[in-house]
Amino acid sequence: MPSIHLGDYVGGATMGPISTTAYGHLERYELAAFLTAWPGLHREALARVPERIHPTAFVHPLAIVGEDVIIGPDVRIHEFSTVRKGSVLCAGASVGFNCEVTACVVGEGAVLGHRISINRTIVGTEAHLSAGVTVAAIHLCEDMRAPDREVIVRVPDGLYRCGTTQFGALIGDGVQTGSVISLGPGVVIGRSCRISSGVTLASRAVTAQSVVSAPHTADAHVRQRQARSPHR
Repeated sequence: MPSIHLGDYVGGATMGPISTTAYGHLERYELAAFLTAWPGLHREALARVPERIHPTAFVHPLAIVGEDVIIGPDVRIHEFSTVRKGSVLCAGASVGFNCEVTACVVGEGAVLGHRISINRTIVGTEAHLSAGVTVAAIHLCEDMRAPDREVIVRVPDGLYRCGTTQFGALIGDGVQTGSVISLGPGVVIGRSCRISSGVTLASRAVTAQSVVSAPHTADAHVRQRQARSPHR
């Protein structure tokens, strides 16, 4: 049976009260097991941290933060962004302008650029997602309010069953992306990958240190314009 161990992709929280919770020990979990246990683990974390929002964090007055969200030291959330449904922002993470973060773990020092929407996703330490990245967590179905198709990831040794109908992506430590990228459901990105602008990925794993580019990027043509007469 194929396996996906979180420790092969992301590190846990090391700073602040979050580090004493399950989010400080992500390397212990296999992906499907974590996704199944996630709601209970989050409730335990909420009970353990003394303050949901660390006093050194900055939350813009025009941002919205759910009552079950945990925000670590030195986190920054900018205007018109929404963080909700049991999300965790680890120390030093930054959420840019007009983002939507739903049921996600965002690792230490990770940067979400402007107008990013991620759902049911784990983002690794020092990852950097540029503007316009979207991560979808469910497949198309008859009733999108009640997804009924399990998320499955194609890995080198077969098909990995996530055991849930809602999973967006596992984005490894140090991953960098360009802009206007669509990921998920069921994407697993190895550490230190680079994803060029315009890429669309779903239901597959990408090994560490890979570079992913869209065909139109490689096929782009550049030509010189004809000079116009100065008298026209």
